[in-house]
Amino acid sequence: MKICCIGAGYVGGPTMAMIARKAPDIEVEVVDMNATRIAAWNSGTLPIYEPGLEAVVNEARGRNLRFSTDVAGGIRSADIIFVAVNTPTKTYGLGAGRAADLRFIESVARTIAEHATSPKIIVEKSTIPVKTAETIKDILSANTRGVKFEVLSNPEFLAEGTAVADLEAPDRVLIGGERTPGGEAALRTLVEVYARWVPRERILTTNLWSSELSKLVANAFLAQRISSINSISALCEATGADVDEVANAIGRDSRIGPKFLKASVGFGGSCFQKDILNLVYLCEHFGLPEVAAYWDGVVKMNDWQKRRFAARIVRSLFNTVADKRIAVFGFAFKKDTNDTRESAAIAVCRELLAEQARVVVYDPKVPAAEIVQEIVGRDRTEPRLTVANSAYEAAAGAHAVAIVTEWDEFRALDYTRIHAGMQQPAFLFDGRNILDLAKLRAIGFRAVGVGK
Repeated sequence: MKICCIGAGYVGGPTMAMIARKAPDIEVEVVDMNATRIAAWNSGTLPIYEPGLEAVVNEARGRNLRFSTDVAGGIRSADIIFVAVNTPTKTYGLGAGRAADLRFIESVARTIAEHATSPKIIVEKSTIPVKTAETIKDILSANTRGVKFEVLSNPEFLAEGTAVADLEAPDRVLIGGERTPGGEAALRTLVEVYARWVPRERILTTNLWSSELSKLVANAFLAQRISSINSISALCEATGADVDEVANAIGRDSRIGPKFLKASVGFGGSCFQKDILNLVYLCEHFGLPEVAAYWDGVVKMNDWQKRRFAARIVRSLFNTVADKRIAVFGFAFKKDTNDTRESAAIAVCRELLAEQARVVVYDPKVPAAEIVQEIVGRDRTEPRLTVANSAYEAAAGAHAVAIVTEWDEFRALDYTRIHAGMQQPAFLFDGRNILDLAKLRAIGFRAVGVGK
């Protein structure tokens, strides 16, 4: 069997590396037109940071795992083709700001139709709106010369920072297909690939539309929990309650559970906001405005939480941060990844810069050029924005420290040293609630957390 994955990003690369590792008899090829990205996958410095990923890639690369720019060749030789290209939110036209931009999905479908010369199983791995499989099937049937295709949905449920562990021992693998003889046969084929290492009871099979929708709904429900506890964090600050104690109390209820009840400056990442906005657009499209408004509230609450965190910094620093140095610890949207998409740090930094603050950012994995580009835009500069090489450098001479990403190294810093090098009074705002505020206050910090 030969597998080709079109798209060498956060989903395609790790997923194919794990399949190649677990199924050494299957030839796996990851193809992408981005030559720089492919070169990075073939080098000693992978294009994405994910704990444990390098070992998985090194084990299979050169044996049964290849990374190539030969998209046409990969399509022709494959039995199964995974589609793992980007599906960003549209920024133009109908559905701008909410609908998924499917231009890359359509382009891949046309490329497959152009180069395929034998029957293929096409697997949707990208996060896409429900009914996208119909678009793919329409394009394939209109442009091929009698070649038979079956389209499956196999959404990813990886959490960045734990992707390798999620692939190694997933909660579930979801595969959707058509209830036809061909569709059932394609389902069985893909099930057998995952069954090499995933217990059969964890491999769920559904119809195409249930699988496509389940991915959006899963992310929406997780994000909803974060926005819910973040809304309560504001009430905790107003009343003197502690949001961690509240979360612990309600999380002990087995009907609720403790996961995703950690208050913070807000969620980020490539999926949550994009998928909720897509869900909102689908609800509007199908004439369900009340449902759309409900889910739109989850995103609005998240945006408000980011603004609220920045506003709290301004209020605490005597209602002005103009020309004050603010050290921002962390820029990735979560620890153990270098992904900055929709990171809360972007919004916080922009809010502080708008207040004329001098913002100094430090992140252990995100390159300086990417930090600047995310905040001010491509090919632009901002004299009040700098990037430091360490947390200590960022905090030197600062009026305040804001922790925006929960990197483990921030827990281990010498905060007595940091406090001694800051302007006094020295403020610390823990946007992830990872530090002991009482110890910080004993050092001399005016320290606050979210919901405390």
